[in-house]
Amino acid sequence: MKKIILTVTAIILCASVINAQKVICKIKGSDTCLPLSQKLSEKFMKKYAGSSLTVTGGGSGVGISALLTGTTDICQSSRPLKMDEKLKLQEAGKAYKETIIAYDALSFIVNPANGVSQLTREQLEGIFTGKIKNWKEVGGADLAIVAYSRETSSGTYEFVKEHVLNKKNFGAGILLMPATGAIVQSVSQTKGAIGYVGLAYVEKNVKALKVSYDKGKTYVAPTVANAKTKAYPITRPLYYYYLTKTEKAILPFMTYILSAEGQAIVLAEGYVPIK
Repeated sequence: MKKIILTVTAIILCASVINAQKVICKIKGSDTCLPLSQKLSEKFMKKYAGSSLTVTGGGSGVGISALLTGTTDICQSSRPLKMDEKLKLQEAGKAYKETIIAYDALSFIVNPANGVSQLTREQLEGIFTGKIKNWKEVGGADLAIVAYSRETSSGTYEFVKEHVLNKKNFGAGILLMPATGAIVQSVSQTKGAIGYVGLAYVEKNVKALKVSYDKGKTYVAPTVANAKTKAYPITRPLYYYYLTKTEKAILPFMTYILSAEGQAIVLAEGYVPIK
């Protein structure tokens, strides 16, 4: 009889642990984070029955606005919060938490037919501010440059402006795209195109450029290995933001992301683990 009681108790305790891992939440924001959040959510829901996680993109700015209005539980962002966003959250009485879930090697991509394989930061600045208009100016063919960028709501747009364009404005002729996937598609179909995407978006139908941040002395390719060692100069953290009051409800998912299993998924999906 004691054995039966112990077995029943163990089953009840086990069920309680599984139920404690159930998470129901919405995740919204960065397109860079989107494939990773989708895969992590998918794996988590398979592991913990009853969980329901919905993931949508739209850009970091969209996700941060959703966090402010209470229409998302987690904001995925490829940039840190701006001061005015922090103040808005503070004024609304919304204490928040910031967690780095992975790192990314921001990649500049061109059409595979393009003979250019490497550019300096200064050349990238010239292209995206509109000063350099032809590939022959950077050692390529006599071909007009067609530059694609994310829209202003994108955290990657903000990151490129600050860390690649040296805080200069994008040129008037730069084509703004609503999603990262649209940039990959456009670059793959346009011979003179160039754009920027997260490393996980780099596919065989585009070519990732080596980049130099020492005026052409050293060029480094965007790879997970180079991002891990910080040899690649455009490596950035990816964030999850959530309100402190909802932390308990989403904690099992956050714990899963930062676990060895979660970080193995980060690596498998083409991102850089935090450790």
